[in-house]
Amino acid sequence: MAGNGLTEGVVYEALRRVEDPEHHRSILSLNLVRSLVVREGAISLVVSLLRPEESYRQVLERGIRETIGRLQGVQSFDLKFDATTPGGRHLQEKQPIAGVKHLVAVASGKGGVGKTTVAVNLAIALGKLGARVGLLDADVYGPNVPLMLGTTEQPRALAENVIVPVEAYGVRLISMGLLNPGDRPLIWRGPMLHGVMQQFLRSVQWGELDYLIIDLPPGTGDVQLSLVQSVAVTGAVIVTTPSIVALADVRKAIEMFRQVNVGILGIVENMSYFSCPHCEQRIDVFGHGEGASMAKTFGVPMLGEIEIDPQIRIGGDTGKPVASLGEDAPWAKSIFAMARAVQARLAESSRAAAAAPNVQIL
Repeated sequence: MAGNGLTEGVVYEALRRVEDPEHHRSILSLNLVRSLVVREGAISLVVSLLRPEESYRQVLERGIRETIGRLQGVQSFDLKFDATTPGGRHLQEKQPIAGVKHLVAVASGKGGVGKTTVAVNLAIALGKLGARVGLLDADVYGPNVPLMLGTTEQPRALAENVIVPVEAYGVRLISMGLLNPGDRPLIWRGPMLHGVMQQFLRSVQWGELDYLIIDLPPGTGDVQLSLVQSVAVTGAVIVTTPSIVALADVRKAIEMFRQVNVGILGIVENMSYFSCPHCEQRIDVFGHGEGASMAKTFGVPMLGEIEIDPQIRIGGDTGKPVASLGEDAPWAKSIFAMARAVQARLAESSRAAAAAPNVQIL
């Protein structure tokens, strides 16, 4: 990353507006950006070519350079093109993780919506439903997953590039919170974050998993982009609350995933309502129906509404998530309903991919 506000996220956002001259689609949506490094104002970019003609390359290069030229803080710009296959038709393949059937990103447009609570309980609930599950805590600046799972055990290293994940409640776990315990802050730049994410993805001995849940940091920054650019994500679960402020940021999160061709599995509305223990009435603390309205606007499913319940908060604070109590626990019913909806959505995507390999979740 770089100073003066110039980051990989800023550059990716700018490149989103650059169209391929043949398909008239964003070069990000076509996966033409092979690599991007931004460091202290210096940008290094490698872009794939869909056609070998010099005229095509010149038009694409002009669009890229004009876009980068409008950014503030650029000290130098190194642009290279990759056309190593016949006809120049070479697209970067996002490599899957060996043994992992579905890789699910849990994301939010802003902090404070309970994204990690949803990710942790989703992972445990899927395990309770009979699946083999892993959980990657990618929120390196606020790695709260170990606290919520009640573990401080450190992962073991079998070799230089082989890490054995910790297990809690039947879920295999890796988190920076297990490697950097305590209150010491991480002060890292983009390339370092990219490196640790790649190590978590590629060096951890995940084994055979039905689902690998990735708890992303809030927002649409470098960690999110690094992950979705480098690995085959099956789909994303977007977590929000019913408040208008939270939903405004949902749009940004959905747009980010769509620009990099990651399908949206659906929206989870956390802290959706409160069931009064005295009058047994539903109280809509933050509003009502906004999450469903947003899902309808973007044409994606509403995966669930998780109520406000002190037991959910207590479970996270004490390292005993409510999903670990099983589907019959009254506080966990909405969480298991959400987990079943995610399972159904992933099964649907698998059937669609088998019938037509190019079909993606919208």
